[in-house]
Amino acid sequence: MRIRKRPSRAFVPALAASALFLAAGCSADPGRSSAAERTPDAGASATAAANSGQPLAVAAAPAAAATSTAVARPGTAGGKARKTSLKVKSYDSHTRRAVISAVSKGTSSPSPDGTPTPGGSATAGRTAVGDVIASAPAPGAPEGLLAKVTKVIGETADGTEVQTAPTTLDTLLGDDDAKGTVPVDPASFDVERLLPDVKVSWAKTGDIHSGAEGTKVPLGSLRVDVATKVATAEGAPAAAAASVSGFVQVKPEVDFSYGGGAPAGSTASTASTASGPGTAHLGVSGDWTSQWALKGRAAASAKPVRLPFAKLHADPVLQVGPIPVVVNLDLTCYFEISGDGSVTVDVEQDLKGDFKVGGTFGTAAGWTPVNESHMESSPVRTSVTTAGSVKAALGAQATVGLYGTVGVTADLAPYLRGEAAGTVTATTPVASDAKSDVAASGSWALYGGLDLSGTLRIQLAVFGTPVIQHPIPLGTLHREWKLADGKM
Repeated sequence: MRIRKRPSRAFVPALAASALFLAAGCSADPGRSSAAERTPDAGASATAAANSGQPLAVAAAPAAAATSTAVARPGTAGGKARKTSLKVKSYDSHTRRAVISAVSKGTSSPSPDGTPTPGGSATAGRTAVGDVIASAPAPGAPEGLLAKVTKVIGETADGTEVQTAPTTLDTLLGDDDAKGTVPVDPASFDVERLLPDVKVSWAKTGDIHSGAEGTKVPLGSLRVDVATKVATAEGAPAAAAASVSGFVQVKPEVDFSYGGGAPAGSTASTASTASGPGTAHLGVSGDWTSQWALKGRAAASAKPVRLPFAKLHADPVLQVGPIPVVVNLDLTCYFEISGDGSVTVDVEQDLKGDFKVGGTFGTAAGWTPVNESHMESSPVRTSVTTAGSVKAALGAQATVGLYGTVGVTADLAPYLRGEAAGTVTATTPVASDAKSDVAASGSWALYGGLDLSGTLRIQLAVFGTPVIQHPIPLGTLHREWKLADGKM
């Protein structure tokens, strides 16, 4: 895991920060052997599956395939995608030029489908106009490369220089089918800490873990802890100094599927020339746990103020048959507070559940959103003093895309909302069957809730589906439940 730090700040003045949610390797299923151990010859197996007419397997790319490349030559006999020994030595995103290397001199050079050509020279048959290349992260293409060769420029010391143009996954997957859900290796995230006192912990198979000593993290999970002071409301006593603390723990998985074949309504005579998949899906899902507390009288306004505290990025490589499909995942963890700045609270909330967000394509409906979450709140201990209102969320914003293009943006924000009228001091004990203690006169109420929203982006056309003309909202999933209330 690579960690970047920002200069420490002991205090965040107006709860303002300028930052915003979703591994050059993926972990295997927790509790099972690694993908490399389970599939000693993953490349050969993937190619065999692709040639058998069976659905392509979708799995975490083994470590040995972290720099793998697949090549196809659409429209030619035997032009289906194959694993190849070709490598992307360098790529310039401004000119879209790439240098493709083949086998070294003295050995057979590979054909575009990766099969050695007996007697071939070191420069012959390396790559040609019309080849479609899919590469795992490579120099100049840290988020993977999916491109079509439009011109062979010439030979260099490192390989063949080619001009490329953007292309889509259907040119590689064709009429194949593929579907799978792959966990993301928590150790592969690149972490940027936006506040001091942010701790990152994770655990993976092989009894390998990292993080604060004593922190218990389930296998395959990533946990981010934070504790920081926040601006206290003007005029509040020193005893009402505000602070937030807690953690977000997530076990992310990438959901990927592709259904080849001509769109519904195509005839047998046109099926071979029809382009684009019949179905497609891209999303992120996983288990969620958060535990957090807000204390004091925070400066707040009616408009929510967001305080990001960590950014994480990973580029998991999915092995879809012989093809390395690179998924780009970004995650930003944040606190968000709104209210009238009048209420003094000491609130805690524990949440556990799961989530699933993404987009699904079908020829009849086009792209449609996927937006699901199920959360359960543990007993909460809460103290509400004086009249006022406050709402605080500990959430995460995620983006997921393919080969450097953003496809889905989602915002998962579990929150706690408190209201008090009159002069109230109310405490709810941890035990669910215990009675609340309320002093003075007035009324109060405490609510737990969840907001899940997001957007499907134009870039999902990377599957080869029709372009989304405008961003499509996922729709807002909103749930709220009463935790406790009282009157005097």
